[in-house]
Amino acid sequence: MLASTLRTRMALFYATAIWTSAVVLVIAAFCIIRVVAPGLISRRRYAGPLPSPRGAVPGGHASSAFIAFGPSAFLAAAAVLVIMAAVCLALGWLMAGRFVRPLRSIIATTRDISASNLHRRLGLRGRGDEFTELGETIDGLFTRLEASFDSQRNFIANASHELRTPLSAGRALLQVAIADPEPTVETLRATCEELVELGDRQERLIAALLTLASSQRGLGQAVSLDLAEVTRKAVLGRQHEAESRGVSLGPALGPAPVTADPSLVEILVANLVDNAIRHNLPGGQVQISTAMTSAGAAITVGNTGTLIPPDAIDYLFQPFRRLGTQRIRQNEGHGLGLAIIRAIADAHGATLTVSPRPSGGMDVAVTFA
Repeated sequence: MLASTLRTRMALFYATAIWTSAVVLVIAAFCIIRVVAPGLISRRRYAGPLPSPRGAVPGGHASSAFIAFGPSAFLAAAAVLVIMAAVCLALGWLMAGRFVRPLRSIIATTRDISASNLHRRLGLRGRGDEFTELGETIDGLFTRLEASFDSQRNFIANASHELRTPLSAGRALLQVAIADPEPTVETLRATCEELVELGDRQERLIAALLTLASSQRGLGQAVSLDLAEVTRKAVLGRQHEAESRGVSLGPALGPAPVTADPSLVEILVANLVDNAIRHNLPGGQVQISTAMTSAGAAITVGNTGTLIPPDAIDYLFQPFRRLGTQRIRQNEGHGLGLAIIRAIADAHGATLTVSPRPSGGMDVAVTFA
């Protein structure tokens, strides 16, 4: 297990590099000396009398200044290399520990962070190296996870409340019908009709939740389609509802080819048009346009309506969010339409732009790159 740690591998690498560098340095110095001054290594100690020419008087003894390399010298060199290897290993261990220390801190803090304390951060600052970049990346990941967990908790709480409301209402209707001492056919028929309406509302809510979940899961099969054709079908299918509400539709549909999931695009366009019609004023208007822009194919839906504060835009695009009692009535929706629009746009990598109108209503544009 010791050999598998990063510090051990780094220490062995550093020690090998230092020791190899030292050995290469010694060998290089030996070769240079041998080339530049070969006599320093090749001469040996000579203890006998110096040879003299014939007829000359023998002189005294002489010896060279350097000793040639022998077995004892090689043994000494080997011992020095062994000692150097131990020193290099110790230095490598210290150097590796110095570099691995921030990583161990990151690992320890990351292990302590769980779903219950995602607000904690590593907080590596001031180094400006790869460890700081890693710490900032992990902190960013924890921030996104915290937001995702909070959104999931809120979504579950809101969905549970929305699903429980029609069940409670249905239970109350049945209790009232049972407690009626003199029930008539008309009262029982009215109770059944209200129960059917509550069932339809719950069914629409479940369908909207499934649509939102499938939108957040990602794209299915992407094909080439024209936003103009999809929007034209959606407008024709909702013309009667708009007339019954006194809302006029003004389509201006230009060619807007795009590669996208056809079912999700149909849901996006339908929610855009439904949102503009239902959250409007009597005698209001809805402008619907599709066109090719410099950024890509775009669909824009604008409507008149109640005044929307600019800081409430992001709030409205959250699931189960409503802006006052005039913004959406209880029997017309569940506050999921805009959330589904955002989820489908994010799944396609499209740009969602929302602009509230000064006189009331808002313009919603979705641009597919």
